[in-house]
Amino acid sequence: MYKINCLNPIAAVGLDLLTENYENAGSFREADALLVRSASMHELELPPSVLAIARAGAGVNNIPLEKCAESGVVVFNTPGANANAVKEIIIASLLLASRDIVAGINWVNSAKDDPDLAKLVEKTKAKFAGTEIKGKRLGVIGLGAVGVLVANAANRLGLEVYGYDPFISVRAAWNLSRHIKPIKSLDELYRTCDFITVHVPLADSTKGMLNEEAFALMQEGVKILNFSRDAIVNDDDMIAALRSGRVKRYVTDFPNPKIAGVKGVIAIPHLGASTAESEDNCAIMAVEQLMDYLENGNIKNSVNYPNCDMGVCAQAGRIAIHHKNIPNMLSQFTSTFAREDINISDMTNKSKGKWAYTLLDIDAPSTPAMAEGIGKIDGVLRVRIVL
Repeated sequence: MYKINCLNPIAAVGLDLLTENYENAGSFREADALLVRSASMHELELPPSVLAIARAGAGVNNIPLEKCAESGVVVFNTPGANANAVKEIIIASLLLASRDIVAGINWVNSAKDDPDLAKLVEKTKAKFAGTEIKGKRLGVIGLGAVGVLVANAANRLGLEVYGYDPFISVRAAWNLSRHIKPIKSLDELYRTCDFITVHVPLADSTKGMLNEEAFALMQEGVKILNFSRDAIVNDDDMIAALRSGRVKRYVTDFPNPKIAGVKGVIAIPHLGASTAESEDNCAIMAVEQLMDYLENGNIKNSVNYPNCDMGVCAQAGRIAIHHKNIPNMLSQFTSTFAREDINISDMTNKSKGKWAYTLLDIDAPSTPAMAEGIGKIDGVLRVRIVL
């Protein structure tokens, strides 16, 4: 019996997938696995019982990844589950940035009590005139799950789309329309495009990447969309660029006291993935990944451990080992079983940075004594009997 604790409300369509082998833990301190959305976990002291954390969403800034890895706790996310929702709001934001719709609506609300509103509208509407997006040049920075959908959709709407991603995956490349123009450098994209939308994870290399230096390369009156992470944009530099006219409009899904209310800013209250369909998709993916890990030891879409899949447990025993990515680990594992005259029928070993993961199927039932013996090997972080 596995105990699951939800740190945030998780869509019922996902939780309904849990079988009779699962029960709700009254507290995270009693849990084998955790489901989370936005709750910050950096101050939580996780008990040794926690084996895995599944984030129902893509971003994992609220989870202490390194600390979890050191304890052999696998952290999953759900890339692509909310991609369509984000794509749709970005397409809407292209129109909001191009046509002064928000200001027009606000003006109507301010004049709603004027008995001559209809006549006043005809006199005033020219103030809110904008431009069409057809034929404009859109630069998409990052061609992952969301970026590919945005690029393809924008192309179908008649924009000339340029894509930049030096790390594009084979799968993303296959899904990208042949009409999307690859661009070799960010500088070239900045100089070329009328609209720029950014879809990269927050890391040391991307923090503040849209800054004074980048804005200086862009066209006068460029419109920028940020549905990725707030810290990717330097707020002070963005405000200066808006005031100078270098940036005409900035649409962000991450309002804060500094940027909200600034002229030219359309601040959306983090609604990018806020659809019923998106929450359902994320919950289903998170629960399925968690169940496959707990029941079979398989890892898919982990952010701190490598992907590893050996299918459903079919042998007499299966043991999962979290360990440091250092030499001579496999030989020590196999020697441990050889001394007990136990045959290893199948084995997979994968690594990700400093950390590695090994799954072993054996021809004898797994025992606590086996796990204890492997756990004594220097560099082993956690040993789990899966079957």
